Amino acid sequence: MTPPPAPPYWPPVPPQPPKRNHTALIAAAAAVVAAALAAAVTVGVTGDDEAKPAPTVTVTETVDGGDTTAADEATEPAAEESDDGVYALGDTVTYDNEVKVGLSGFKRAVSTDTAMPESTPYVRFTVKVDNGGTATLDATALTVNCSYGKDGHSSEAVFDSAAGLGGGPDTQLLAGRSINVVWGCELPKSEKLVQIEVAPDYESDTAIFTGDVK
Repeated sequence: MTPPPAPPYWPPVPPQPPKRNHTALIAAAAAVVAAALAAAVTVGVTGDDEAKPAPTVTVTETVDGGDTTAADEATEPAAEESDDGVYALGDTVTYDNEVKVGLSGFKRAVSTDTAMPESTPYVRFTVKVDNGGTATLDATALTVNCSYGKDGHSSEAVFDSAAGLGGGPDTQLLAGRSINVVWGCELPKSEKLVQIEVAPDYESDTAIFTGDVK
């Protein structure tokens, strides 16, 4: 009998190691590198070996409320007003529009026989209006009212052309200019206390001056 042919020889195949997930390895390596970089940057900023949190900055926004000045509001005296709203005879009142009003040169006199009222004891003084603002002031609207005594007797204005008492001005007061107006108010010889109320124009509040006249 013929023996059967021998089976072909195949060398044994060595066992293969399990395949690794390259994607997971790349992701893990990237995470490690990122963490290392973050730590290095933090250390470089703080100068310490330990990472520290960044400071918190609070920003406060300032909002401009704008100009709310009403055009029709009366101009009020500023800064020099006393607690009771009354000024001394020698004070100067400054309004918000930079118009100033002051009294000076108080003297007693008696009106002439051609004055109105005639032959009447009175006090004369100078009203100074200084327009320190930027707009023209209607000085023709200047008003001056007087009273005297503790009981507040009404004092009549004295008009005496012979003594230079002709009433208020008839001109406009330009910005940066001033005007002096000589005024007279009835004041009996037995009285000393006077109250003089002055308004430089129709749009301004009245300033009240008071005090004794020698």
